[in-house]
Amino acid sequence: MRVALVHDYLNQYGGAERVLDALHELYPHAPVYTSLFDPEAMPHRYRTWDIRTSFLQRIPLARRFHRACFLLYPAAFESFDLAGYDLVISDSSAWAKGVITRPETMHICYCHTPMRWAWNYEEYVAREQLGAAVRRILPVAIHFLRKWDTSNARRVDRFIGNSRAVVARIAKYYRREAELIPPPVDTRRIQMEARPGDSLLVVSRLAPYKRVDLAVEACSRMSLPLTVVGDGRDRGRLEALAGATVRFVGRQSDDTVFAAMAGCRAFLFPGEEDFGIAPVEAMAAGRPVVAYASGGALDTVVDGVTGRLFSPQTTEALIAALETLDAERFDPVGIRRHAMGFDTRVFQERIVSYVEQALLAHRQRTAVAHPQSTPV
Repeated sequence: MRVALVHDYLNQYGGAERVLDALHELYPHAPVYTSLFDPEAMPHRYRTWDIRTSFLQRIPLARRFHRACFLLYPAAFESFDLAGYDLVISDSSAWAKGVITRPETMHICYCHTPMRWAWNYEEYVAREQLGAAVRRILPVAIHFLRKWDTSNARRVDRFIGNSRAVVARIAKYYRREAELIPPPVDTRRIQMEARPGDSLLVVSRLAPYKRVDLAVEACSRMSLPLTVVGDGRDRGRLEALAGATVRFVGRQSDDTVFAAMAGCRAFLFPGEEDFGIAPVEAMAAGRPVVAYASGGALDTVVDGVTGRLFSPQTTEALIAALETLDAERFDPVGIRRHAMGFDTRVFQERIVSYVEQALLAHRQRTAVAHPQSTPV
């Protein structure tokens, strides 16, 4: 069986790339088709993979300013020749599912979300620093991207959603059913700490929509120690908001992050994410999570058992949750046991089972639609 993997872009490493890692372990000989690839921004192991890029790879500065090229991505993914593959798995939150496959090819999309910034445009750009001219022009482009997004969703044979929220969005925007398979979390690498410390912890890319500002403001007003791990274009604004008890340590290695999770009082997750791998990692370390009650957190955080959920998405609501948080009441062993249900091995087992069933059904339909002629 010939398999191809398709990914939006490889110029930053996050939750979607962890899914790609797990898929590549299952199909190590599968080429990875992607719009562009920046080896310096990705783990070194990616340089040993068969990665095939689009024409965007040859455009100067595209890897650095990939958001500015958003109108070119549809053409980039439609340009790939995927003839000859039996199975195509796209790992996508935007563009990758737009590849064109032949009728005999099974195309399964692991969907992190329908284009968040296209379908939730006003909410997504509310905190972005966009000029007046861009704000006037961008809605027109977004209109056409929505039309492309809905049309290319029909090219997918089967969808997998990474959370109940994403499954609901797929039904809403694409009018398609989706299987629910949460993404992989490498819980076995994470250890528990016998005596965690007093500091609260955030691990996140520092982008406006992540709402790290809520954690910074809440801990500053309450004079609670907070460590912020991560970097991004919103860091300067966040540092300006921070009080004396908040410290920023930038990007850290996985081992350093896992140690920080094991040693924190609680993990804060104030943004709305499609799933959210970091909170599950913190729970694998036995630590409770205080999360905004929306999106993937509703699938991972059990209120009062593995952490606290707060709503609405305001500093005041987060402060109220922190005021009632007593980390000593939570059972670290029970929290870790809950997190183990999201382990990478569980994900891979579910993917393999789902793919086998989907391929069997697809082959049966193809055989009915294109019966072989029987010699007389």
